[in-house]
Amino acid sequence: MFVFPNPKTEIPNERRVQRILEVIPGILTWATLLGMFLFSFLLPVWVAVFVIIFDIYWIYRTIYISTYSVVAYRKLKEGQAIDWWERCQNISNPDAYIKIINDKITVLKYSLKEIGWIGKEKFGQRLKVKKEISRYVGHLKEVSVLRENRIEIWDWRKIIHVVLLPTAGEPREIIEPAIKAIADTNFPNQQIIILLATEEREDEKHRLEKVEYLKNKFAGVFRDFLVTTHEVRDDEMKCKASNATYAAKKLVKYLDEKNIDHKQVIFSNFDCDSVCHKQYFAALTYAYITDPKRLQRSYQPLPMYHNNLWDTNAFVRVIVTSSSFWHMYQSTRNEMVTFSSHSEPFDTLVKVGFWPVNMISEDSIIYWKCFAYFNGDYQVSPIYLPISLDAVLAETYWKTIKNQYKQKRRWAYGIENFPVIMRSIWPNKKIRLGKKIKTAFEILEGHHSWATAPFILAILGWMPLIFGGTSFNEKVLAHNLPFITRYLMNLAMMGLIISMSLSFVLMPPRPKKYSKRRYINMILQWILVPIIAPTLGAMPAIESQTRLLIKKYFGEFWVTEKIKK
Repeated sequence: MFVFPNPKTEIPNERRVQRILEVIPGILTWATLLGMFLFSFLLPVWVAVFVIIFDIYWIYRTIYISTYSVVAYRKLKEGQAIDWWERCQNISNPDAYIKIINDKITVLKYSLKEIGWIGKEKFGQRLKVKKEISRYVGHLKEVSVLRENRIEIWDWRKIIHVVLLPTAGEPREIIEPAIKAIADTNFPNQQIIILLATEEREDEKHRLEKVEYLKNKFAGVFRDFLVTTHEVRDDEMKCKASNATYAAKKLVKYLDEKNIDHKQVIFSNFDCDSVCHKQYFAALTYAYITDPKRLQRSYQPLPMYHNNLWDTNAFVRVIVTSSSFWHMYQSTRNEMVTFSSHSEPFDTLVKVGFWPVNMISEDSIIYWKCFAYFNGDYQVSPIYLPISLDAVLAETYWKTIKNQYKQKRRWAYGIENFPVIMRSIWPNKKIRLGKKIKTAFEILEGHHSWATAPFILAILGWMPLIFGGTSFNEKVLAHNLPFITRYLMNLAMMGLIISMSLSFVLMPPRPKKYSKRRYINMILQWILVPIIAPTLGAMPAIESQTRLLIKKYFGEFWVTEKIKK
């Protein structure tokens, strides 16, 4: 039987290992921050050399991430242009589908000849048709590989989608757009089940009114509309994970009563404000039915905070836009993990025992449970379609910034996963040592950079000059250090320019209630990056790691306040 480590274990040896692993991230971060001052006094020359090397590394990192963000953007545009519903309907018969694709390519090539060559408009038409031909040629190769390798392709008509929408007080105005978006997708609604997971601790009148309204609003639209009400037990935390686990266990009974095979159910754990793309379930189904390792995959759309991007303030827009770019970049890596709204085979969720009920961070820990269960042979498959979420927005400007800090702190508290991940995979001899070391390094380096890089970039370059003393300040290196770091940071600005450009092409349409002058705010907001990076970026991470270090754990999941403007 698969057992995942308990972060709250009372077994002495396990608790000792848990505590050692909990303090490592905080020790590394505080050693770096305090060492900046100490070594600037004791070894100013070495610190100056480190500053230059770190700046060069940061340029490389910035350009690397920006380049792959552009790659992800192109894949996103390609994903939006594909007719995933057509692929779902035809892929079960590869031989017939290959003929259909060849016929389409022939028709497109003929239309290319008919367009002609002269004129700007015709040039655009030719370019569009060529892209379409290229898309079908690429897909033809994909279908041919599926046929030649005799990969078992499942029938899309047997797939059931269950969409979990956990709610702990969010008003119906937040949840309704998410359900409507699901209803408006081009996948048959009679193969979709809505699972609204409420909390017993929510005000009963508010909860019942919300549930009644939503059930009546979408009555008869889906295969079923299930509602669960979670009551926190003594061994559970007030968190999204315990609610999701409770709802999933109720779903097991429902599916068994209906004689529905768990392997044919794809479970999507969405935030209750998630507005999915109209083709998401078609694309998700296609990815699932054509993958021979479908039960060893999670599926991740690209999170975009577009629902209210125009309504929130500049500080929040920079934070959430940067988050979207980070996840776009992550989608190009094999090491991608799940975040926010994502999907898994329900059969796999049952086998791993669902989400831990006593951890705050739930979105990525389910990936690591599956990773451990399959001895490291588990991956996230990106679905290159956007899923739109709410950015932080409160009644006042200051409260919005304050709530953004709290949300970022909750995200950074994902470092609580590190001890249980290591306790789970390190004793497993079926996972290669190199993969274990790489996993540990990836997690620690990511959270360490999150907490320290903004301060290193902003402050460390000046520390040797301030604390290095007269002997250091008389050196040529001391005179040139400010100019070198300024020049290197100017080069790193290329990454910011790419981010600004991508933010505009990804931006949702401007609401009519805002004038075109608001575009100016969208440009000027990037001036705030030097302020936002340490205050709303690094400091929440430092606090989260420090809490683990000194055993000031969070007692419950902080639910981001969401309002409609």
